[in-house]
Amino acid sequence: MAELGLVHRHELSGAMHGLTRVRCFTQDDAHIYMTMEQAKDEVKNVIRLYEEVYASFDITDFKFELSTRPENSMGKEEDWDFATDSLREALEEMGREYQLNPGDGAFYGPKIDFHIKDCMGRSFQCGTIQFDMQLPEKFDLTYIGADGAKHRPVMIHRTCLGSIERFIAILTEHCAGWFPFWLTPVQVTVIPIAERHQEAAQKVIEELDAAGIRAEVDMRNEKMGFKIREAQLQKIPVMLILGDNEVAEGKVAVRTHANGDEGVQELAALIEKWKN
Repeated sequence: MAELGLVHRHELSGAMHGLTRVRCFTQDDAHIYMTMEQAKDEVKNVIRLYEEVYASFDITDFKFELSTRPENSMGKEEDWDFATDSLREALEEMGREYQLNPGDGAFYGPKIDFHIKDCMGRSFQCGTIQFDMQLPEKFDLTYIGADGAKHRPVMIHRTCLGSIERFIAILTEHCAGWFPFWLTPVQVTVIPIAERHQEAAQKVIEELDAAGIRAEVDMRNEKMGFKIREAQLQKIPVMLILGDNEVAEGKVAVRTHANGDEGVQELAALIEKWKN
């Protein structure tokens, strides 16, 4: 069961900072219900999910932290042992190095936290996997097992991005504003060199719009160098430039933030690459 949940915290004076620590934030919150036999494999699945999501944002520098039972907690010792072992064994069997954080688990169960570093080397806790055998007991949750009898499920609380506001702040710092192509607000700017190329530029925009590519066209009567510099300042990752040769050939000259001048290419091939 999943939701985008709004969370409020009455932070101490001076603790709030930009988007990294706010009073009201949104969590990509979910709860997975499972049998005890499924627990470890489900933890592994969530770890894989988080790694896949972070990779889509080009974030690979993060660490795992395993937090164990705090002094102020609830539940039986054997339940805590099972939950902690499930998290620890999942990490070790997957070959993931982790740091132990004794006594910093939630009051209802141990957890794995994902700490992400931004471009300045600052570490922020984002994703978390919290193992819970207590709340299913408190809410009297049951399922019918293969034996026809009622059994108590166990539960994982999971949030991949954590605070979405905090994640946006970290991502902005991490990318220095150059977001991944799929995420950037304006993906492509089309730049006609002269007024006579504007009609062709408009047709390119129409093709990009039809393909779902977020694009704009710069029709201003300005020099090429100015237009290119403006697109770079706005962090637009791709520029498509149209001059006499490009219009005659029915192609576009490609300039990207990642590689600079990439030569003249077919628009249809570019669209297919971007859609994938």
